Amino acid sequence: MTDLGAGKYGDEEIIGTNAKANVYAWYQAKSVKQSLVEGQRDLILTLMTSGAIREEELSNLQHHVQKLEKEIDRYRMEKRELLLGSEAVGEENWVQELDGELGRIVGAREYEKRLEALGRAGDVFDIAVLFLQLCLVVGAVSLVIRERRLKWAFYGGMVLMGGIGAAFSLRAFLFALSA
Repeated sequence: MTDLGAGKYGDEEIIGTNAKANVYAWYQAKSVKQSLVEGQRDLILTLMTSGAIREEELSNLQHHVQKLEKEIDRYRMEKRELLLGSEAVGEENWVQELDGELGRIVGAREYEKRLEALGRAGDVFDIAVLFLQLCLVVGAVSLVIRERRLKWAFYGGMVLMGGIGAAFSLRAFLFALSA
């Protein structure tokens, strides 16, 4: 049972790591797009302030710069939601859609917290499996020993190792379920 639990939560850790990487890649894509728009805005502003643009075109370009500023703000908000998650930014700040719906973004930081808990659980599962395997080894040795006192000593060691393994297993499941 412990080994199955360790495998299940280990798989969840791998899936969560991939999901976190996907969110960070999405975040980076938004950063690249934001940088491109900022570059476009900066170029237009430089041309406007240098006098390279005719006076009659300035109002059109100022309007375009305002649109670019709004786009930059939208990218900032999208990136914030991707980093923190929809729940953390609040419903009034939902801007990023997932499958056509707002408010469904699980942020990279949320994945990091869950992965940390799953990693802790995985470490405790490893200790539990170690003690349970030692329990089996000590129990097998107790079966082949003929000396009665030594046999009972190994049998007691088996029970002790099994109890410790069971306690660590329970602790690991509690860690994993709280993740």
